[in-house]
Amino acid sequence: MRPTAKDVIINAWKTFKTRDAGLIAGLFTPDAEWIAPADNATAVAPSHTHHMIGADQIAHFIAFDMHKLFSEIDISFRSIHADGDTVIVEERMRATLPGGRPYDNDYCFVFKLADERISLVREYMDTRRSWRAIFEIWPA
Repeated sequence: MRPTAKDVIINAWKTFKTRDAGLIAGLFTPDAEWIAPADNATAVAPSHTHHMIGADQIAHFIAFDMHKLFSEIDISFRSIHADGDTVIVEERMRATLPGGRPYDNDYCFVFKLADERISLVREYMDTRRSWRAIFEIWPA
């Protein structure tokens, strides 16, 4: 029995947690794209692009680069909606930033699948909240 689109994405999030770049790359089509808001703090802080192309580049970011900025990552899903080959995930991510500052932000991801692999991710977030958490000192 083939997994549903929703099952594919739930499995992807479990695989992301392994930080195994090879396993993660296998979740994506070779020409997959991950597009986040331009100049978002999560891309700017580690000098990374907001538009990743290719399974290997995406996997490297998930397995290594994002952990230069975030530690103690905790993701809680608010909802997961699937329609055909499109899956929408609403989530809250909490983590610790360098220096021990907290990070807490809401995200929405739109995944497009092709043959049970991810071909496109559009990432949406509260960019102002992210920028403040990463580059400004939170009020006491």
